[in-house]
Amino acid sequence: MADQEELTLAMYKSTASFELAPETAVPQRCAECTGRAAALCANLAPAALQSFAALGRVRHLEPGATLLWEGEPAEFVGTVRSGMFKLSASLDDGREQILGVAGPGDFVGQPLDQPATHSLTALGPASLCVMPRQQFHNFALAHPAMTQALVVRLFGELERARAWMLLLGRKNAEERVASLLHDLAERSGADAGAPVDLPLSRQQMAGLLGLTIETVSRRLSRLAADGVITLPDLRHFTVEDPAALKALAG
Repeated sequence: MADQEELTLAMYKSTASFELAPETAVPQRCAECTGRAAALCANLAPAALQSFAALGRVRHLEPGATLLWEGEPAEFVGTVRSGMFKLSASLDDGREQILGVAGPGDFVGQPLDQPATHSLTALGPASLCVMPRQQFHNFALAHPAMTQALVVRLFGELERARAWMLLLGRKNAEERVASLLHDLAERSGADAGAPVDLPLSRQQMAGLLGLTIETVSRRLSRLAADGVITLPDLRHFTVEDPAALKALAG
């Protein structure tokens, strides 16, 4: 408990400005990470980045592999390097509720000594840079730039959670589907007309958005018929009209 309070206090007291490491100082493994620019470690100075990289290792996962189980001790934290993961929890009757998705650059795991509040499962081939939770804890206490980056990330996640509450509580079916596609397209950084991975099945999309499978399928078909997107296959989409998709997403 003392360690948790110490980390929390350090996170809120940190006032150090972010120091971006130049590309020439980036470890090879970090340079190959597709999520590096959006990751917590992007805010570290060169020497700190080298030390941080030495703590982690890369793990590759096959589709459907679960790295973290709800309710179990969370002994690691990590950054998504490639692919997408679903964050899910179980209801009392055994049904799965998808809480969100994590992609390149997203921070996953539990930084404090508490059981995991959700499971983390690869939606396709994926990789992460993972490290023991306690080592991350110690590093964050010693490097103000990391604690500040973590605070910023936590507040960002809070805002995303609030936005998701608005989506589920007020948006109609078309707006919900458009919001999810817009979010996935933004995360991918793909240009208009370029394929975007759709890692969720229609059933998973329905569960995430609080809709039926039939409604999700109809709304996707409607967006395609209106020329907003195209659907080359079940696992990809292309954004043909970014402005229209953004407007529909609200």
